[in-house]
Amino acid sequence: MRYKIFIILMLLSTFSMKAQSNSDVQKPKIGLVLSGGGAKGFAHIGALKVIDSLGIKVDYIAGTSMGAIVGSLYASGYSGKQLDSIFGSLDFDAVINDDIPRSAKTFHERNNTEKYGIILPFNNFELKLPSALSRGQNVFNLLTKLTLHVSDIDKFEELPIPFFCIATNVENGKQVILDSGNLPQCITASGAFPSLFQPVVIGDDLLIDGGVINNYPIDELRAKGMDIIIGVDVQDDLATRDDMVSALDVLSQINNFRTINDMKLKSKKTDIYIKPDIENFTVISFSEGKEIINNGKLAALDQIAALSELPRISGKRLNKRELDLTSKDSIIINRITVNGNDRYTRAYIMGKLKLKDGETVSYDDFNEGVNNLIATNNFDSFQYNFKRSKGKDGYELVANLRESKTTTFLKLAIHYDDVYKSAALVNLTKKRLFFNNDIASLDIILGDNVRYNFEYLIDKGFYWSVGLRSRYNQFEKGINSELLLDEAQIATTGINKLDVKFRDQTNQFYLQTLFRKDFALSIGAEHKRLNVKSETITINSETDEFLFENTDYFSVFGKLKLDTYDNTYYPSSGVYFSGDLHNYVLASKFNSDFDQFSIAKADLGYAFRVSKKISFNLRTGGGFKFGDNSTNTLDFALGGYGNNFINNFIPFLGYDYISLTGNSYVKAYGSVDYEIFNKNHITLEGNWANIDNDIFDSGEWFTLPDYRGYALGYGLETFLGPIQAKFSYSPEQRKSVWYFNIGFWF
Repeated sequence: MRYKIFIILMLLSTFSMKAQSNSDVQKPKIGLVLSGGGAKGFAHIGALKVIDSLGIKVDYIAGTSMGAIVGSLYASGYSGKQLDSIFGSLDFDAVINDDIPRSAKTFHERNNTEKYGIILPFNNFELKLPSALSRGQNVFNLLTKLTLHVSDIDKFEELPIPFFCIATNVENGKQVILDSGNLPQCITASGAFPSLFQPVVIGDDLLIDGGVINNYPIDELRAKGMDIIIGVDVQDDLATRDDMVSALDVLSQINNFRTINDMKLKSKKTDIYIKPDIENFTVISFSEGKEIINNGKLAALDQIAALSELPRISGKRLNKRELDLTSKDSIIINRITVNGNDRYTRAYIMGKLKLKDGETVSYDDFNEGVNNLIATNNFDSFQYNFKRSKGKDGYELVANLRESKTTTFLKLAIHYDDVYKSAALVNLTKKRLFFNNDIASLDIILGDNVRYNFEYLIDKGFYWSVGLRSRYNQFEKGINSELLLDEAQIATTGINKLDVKFRDQTNQFYLQTLFRKDFALSIGAEHKRLNVKSETITINSETDEFLFENTDYFSVFGKLKLDTYDNTYYPSSGVYFSGDLHNYVLASKFNSDFDQFSIAKADLGYAFRVSKKISFNLRTGGGFKFGDNSTNTLDFALGGYGNNFINNFIPFLGYDYISLTGNSYVKAYGSVDYEIFNKNHITLEGNWANIDNDIFDSGEWFTLPDYRGYALGYGLETFLGPIQAKFSYSPEQRKSVWYFNIGFWF
C-alpha cells in the first residue's frame, strides 16, 4: 500500500514539474526597447498599435529620448491608440520652444520678448551663450499632466508595466539608468537633446539626452530577466557624401558614428527587430507625425508572424494597467511645498502661481500660473511633483526651484521702416541692480536716426511699482504743414508740406499697479523736450533752417491699459484697451503763448478666430484736446503703418506718415488675417477716420468718414520680428502707398 502511494506521489510531482516547465516555455518574459530619434519616434506609436491589436503581454519597457517619452506613457497605462490621439493633437512648436502665452507675461516682460531678436547672458564682462534654446518647461508640464495617475509611484518597476530610461551625465559622459524618482523629470532628462533643451538636474547629476551614450538599451533590458526582446529602432543610417551638403550634416554624421556602429551589434541581439522607414524624415518632422506613425505600423506588420507567436494577455486587456486615464479638468491641491527659493519669497512665488493651499484649480489655471512664474526669467528651472494626499482626495504639490544666477543680458535687434529707416539695437539689461525685484534696461539704437531708450522699474506686481523712463527719438520726414502752421501762414506761404527734422526727448517718473493681472494703471509726471526744424522755410540768409519748436513741456498723466492679445502683430484672440490722459501744465519760454491744455485718447480692439487659419481684428480709437489750442505740435497726426509711434502720431493705412492732422479724431480699423502657412500671413485691412479741429463739438466725429484707406499685405514671422510688405490705396487721394518693415518695432 505504501509503495502504491509513493508511486502516485512521484507521478503527480513529475506531471506538475512538466506542466510548470511547459508553462514557462509558453510564457517567456517579453521586453520592449524603444530608441531615440526625435519626431521619428512617432513610429513607436504605430508599432505599439500593432502590439496592442495582438494582445501581446509586455513585461518590461526600456527607452531613450523619444523612446523614453513614448515608452513611459505606454508603461503608465496608455494604449497605442490613445498615444496616437494625444500626440496628434499637440502643437509641437509651442511645446518644444517653450512658447509661453503672451498673456502670462507682465507688460514689461512683453516688451522684452517683442523687441529683441537675440538675448545673450552677460556676466563679469564675459559674453556667454545660453545653455539651450528651450528650458523644456512645456514638455515637463505636459508629461506631468499625462502621468498624474501614477504620480504616487516612485519606483518605476511598480508602474503598470515596469520601466526605465537612459540619460547621460554631461559632466563625466557616463550612462545613468533612471528607474525611480519623479517620472516626468526623468523622461525629460532622457530627452534633453543638447543645445535644444537645457540639462536637467536630478540629485547630484547634470543630465542630458541618453542617446549621447546609449540610444538603444537592450543589454540593460536583457539584464532585467527578459527572454525575448522586441526592439523598435528609429535611428538614422550613415549619410552618403551626396547627403552631406552642410557643416551641420557633417557634424551629425560624426555624432552618428558610434550610435550606428553600436546598432550593428545590438540589432543582432534583438529577437524581433522592427526598423520603420524613416529615411525621408528628420528629428523635427513633427508636422508629418501621421505618416511616421503609419510607417511604424507597417514595419511592425512586417514582423506579424513573429509577434503572433508571443504570449497574450489573459483576461481583460489592461489587467493591472486598469488606471484612471480620464482627462480631468481640475485638480485639488491640499498643500504646497516650495523648495530652492532664496532671493524670492514664498509669497512672490505663490503670487505668480496664483495658488493657495486647499483649493481646486483647473489645469488651465495651473499651467497659466506656471507660465507666469517662468515668464519672469528669474528661474532656470521649475520642477514639481504631485503626491496623493493621505486620507483625503487631492494632491500635495512639491515644487523645486532653481533661481537664475544670470542677472545681466546683452540683447540685439535690427529694424527697418519708412520713418526711422535702418536701425540696429544694442541693449544692456541688468536685473537685481539695487533690489531683488528691480530691472534696468538701456537701448542704444544706431543707424540712420540715432535714438535711445532707458527704463528702470521696481516691480511689485499688484502693489505700486515705481518706474523711471527716458527716451530720445529723431527722424527727418515730409509732413503735413498743418501740424506746424496755422491757416493764415499756410495761405500766405502756400506750403502744404514741410520737410522737418523732428527731435523728441521724453522723461517720465511713474507709479504703476496691476489688477486682475491684465490691467495696468499708471500715474506719473513727464518732461518732454520738442525740437522741430525745417529747411523748407527760412527767415533770413544767416540760417538755412527755421525753428518751429524748441520747448520743454511739463505734464502729469494717467494711463489705463488692458491687453490680452495673443500676438502683437497678428492677434487672433483677445481684447485690447489703452486710455491716456495728459494734462500739460508748464512750458518753457520758447512757447510764449502757452496756456494749460489736456489731451485724452483711447484705443479699443477685439481679435477673434473663425477657423484655424482665419482671424479678424477690429479696432476703434479716438482722441481730443481741451483747453488752450495754441500748441499744434502735440496735436493728432494720422498716416503710415507701424507700432509704438511717439506722442500722438496714429497709424493710418493709405496715407503717408503724418499726413492728416487735427486736435481731435476718430478712427475705425478692421483686418482679416489668413495664415496661409505656419507664420506666413496674408492680410486684408481697412481703416476709416475723421480728423480735424474740434470735431466732437461740431458733430463731425459721427458723420461718414472723410478719409479711407485699404491695404493688402504679406507678413512672415521670424525670430528677428515680422517681415512685412503692404500695398495700400486711398480713394480720396486716388494713389497708392507701399509700406515696408523688417524686424521688431522699437
